[in-house]
Amino acid sequence: MSQKVNKVVLAYSGGLDTSVILKWLKETYQCEVATFTADLGQDEDFEAVKKKAAQQETTEIFVEDLREEFVKDYVFPMFRANPLYEGYYLLGTSIARPLIAKKQIEIANQINADAVSHGATGKGNDQIRFELGYYFHNPDIHIISPWREWDMNSRESLVQYADQNGIEIQKDKRGEQPFSIDENILHSSAEGKVLEDPSQEAPEYVYSRSVSPYDAPDTPEEVSIEFKSGDACSVNNVSMSPFEILKKLNELGGKHGVGRIDLVENRYIGMKSRGVYETPGGTILYHAHRAIESLTLDKEAAHMKDSISPKYAELVYNGYWFSPERDMLQSMIDQSQINVQGRVNLKLYKGNVIITGRQSDKSLYNSDLATFESDNVYSQKDAEGFIKLNALRLRGKK
Repeated sequence: MSQKVNKVVLAYSGGLDTSVILKWLKETYQCEVATFTADLGQDEDFEAVKKKAAQQETTEIFVEDLREEFVKDYVFPMFRANPLYEGYYLLGTSIARPLIAKKQIEIANQINADAVSHGATGKGNDQIRFELGYYFHNPDIHIISPWREWDMNSRESLVQYADQNGIEIQKDKRGEQPFSIDENILHSSAEGKVLEDPSQEAPEYVYSRSVSPYDAPDTPEEVSIEFKSGDACSVNNVSMSPFEILKKLNELGGKHGVGRIDLVENRYIGMKSRGVYETPGGTILYHAHRAIESLTLDKEAAHMKDSISPKYAELVYNGYWFSPERDMLQSMIDQSQINVQGRVNLKLYKGNVIITGRQSDKSLYNSDLATFESDNVYSQKDAEGFIKLNALRLRGKK
């Protein structure tokens, strides 16, 4: 503890870690602590969360409904980029942290707090994502990261601290948790414990928002998604808000076992970790967006966009949502989406998203050019010169 702290805003979930942190902050810093919980569409009893905070004599308890803002201003802009970190991960946890950090600083400013705190460990990515966001919105904010300060280093020690300080813990938290969970409307992630051996298949009980593809319906389900300026605006001819669209796609995808991935990823901090992710609605959205882009994006623009998507995904994964380079890439990507509009038809079947059709009044597809039948708009003889010109640098080089 290097400086006097008067009031802290804690990112609070009501789980074991943040319940212990709430008490530890008061005890260690002799300060007031306000709690902040973000509703990002996760399956959570927020009244119970507020009650747990109040049990520790917390008087300033904030639960913010950020569901629409999250999807509209973070998820949808990110999905315009078709981002996949290391070829698989749709960044469900990564994209949530910038908004949480932004809102946490807003609350700190509102109640004149001089510090913020989070429950991320010193081994993970989230500490970086949170703190880069804090510093962007308030360069002078004091940040308290308990896992980097205290001497508790295990769940057992947290339980012991909770018991000693009269902190209520659910019975199922006293044993060894089989894995760690993070969730929001975009995804659910599971890491650690039973999943730490990457050679072993994840148990079925790890999955919470999708049925196994083996148990999914034997009949495909047809879905249509409408896009405007790169963002989905309706599902099955029903206009919806961004949050409602993602919620609907989650229901459809989960029913058919869509969006499960099991991967070993490279954390920004340097180590590898194994994660099991469920992103049913996001997976559908990803494939549908690529399908409408295939019809409406110019070839070179599409290829350039594909070349920058991995960099964009890396920036989001590493916590640089508020960086000037991400803003620069976003401007380029958003410009590419002006004519990305139209309808995509697809089928969901046993874990698969099968594109069956796409149409747009901004389509660049020309059936007169593409046909393999006779036509009057393309001379096949012209291809000979094209090939010879492109072969100049290759001929005679062997």
